Amino acid sequence: MSITLPYSLTRKRIWVAGEHGMAGAALLRRLARENCTLLHIGRKAIDFRAQQPTAAWIRANRPDVIFLAAARVGGIAANSAQPATFLYDNLMIAANIIHAAYEAGVERLVFLGSTCIYPRAAPQPIPEEALLTGPLEETNAWYAIAKIAGIKLTQAYRRQYGASFISCQPTNLYGPGDNYDLETSHVLPALLRKAHEAQQSGATRMTVWGSGRPLREFLHVDDLADAVVFLAKHYDGELQINIGSGAEISIADLARQICRTVGFTGELVFDASRPDGTPRKLADTRRLRQLGWNAARPLHEGLAETYAAWRADAGHRAAAHA
Repeated sequence: MSITLPYSLTRKRIWVAGEHGMAGAALLRRLARENCTLLHIGRKAIDFRAQQPTAAWIRANRPDVIFLAAARVGGIAANSAQPATFLYDNLMIAANIIHAAYEAGVERLVFLGSTCIYPRAAPQPIPEEALLTGPLEETNAWYAIAKIAGIKLTQAYRRQYGASFISCQPTNLYGPGDNYDLETSHVLPALLRKAHEAQQSGATRMTVWGSGRPLREFLHVDDLADAVVFLAKHYDGELQINIGSGAEISIADLARQICRTVGFTGELVFDASRPDGTPRKLADTRRLRQLGWNAARPLHEGLAETYAAWRADAGHRAAAHA
């Protein structure tokens, strides 16, 4: 289905698949500023791993646009412990929704991948062309393979059927709605929780997993949502587009910045028995900037906002259980 750029979201019926997750919720916040109709589905109303109910819901609700943010996500520990779960669940979610979108005549679909799709030894910053040019980072390979399959599905449906489906690759996300479980979360929310608890308890030391040397790029989830909506309006190509802040920081310096944010002044201890993951992962975002988006907020600003939101949310949860 051919479209005209810029593609208008005005009066479109839009479904965010995965609306209850971190990225999905951010997309809902961003799309609330558009003159569109947002379709909703209960958190456990449909198992997207099941083809028939997924396809039936899409046929019945007739979205014009789908933002495919639904996924099973987790950090290094979760990926390593549950390889079959991460591979199977994410393969089925992507395949079922993308195929059903094509069958239902959906005008636009934007698939959210992850920069973990790129090879462990990819050139830095990582260009989009690095996909499938080398071995993946083993600690998240299962999730990455499923995401690569999703990207290739959008490309295949474009080639075979002319579907206006695109994909994008967010870098490491943080912000409202993140997972703060110390065993299954990503590095930034885990460090934020550790620093908060250390500060609250009066601890003199805080342990950081790994050596602290790996370099990472972080993007506030609301900036991701803005970039994804921008791409839905202004991009209609086969190549997956990287989304990132363009800035990187070592895990050690991230931990120090988080400690300053929460007011923890104790010593940092690095646990080298824990895996580091990919040594460096910075996305090349030149294509996104050339298209016209470059609105990522500074990390220190985003961290302060995230910490305030997390404390407010924790306070609400405590009050609800009082």
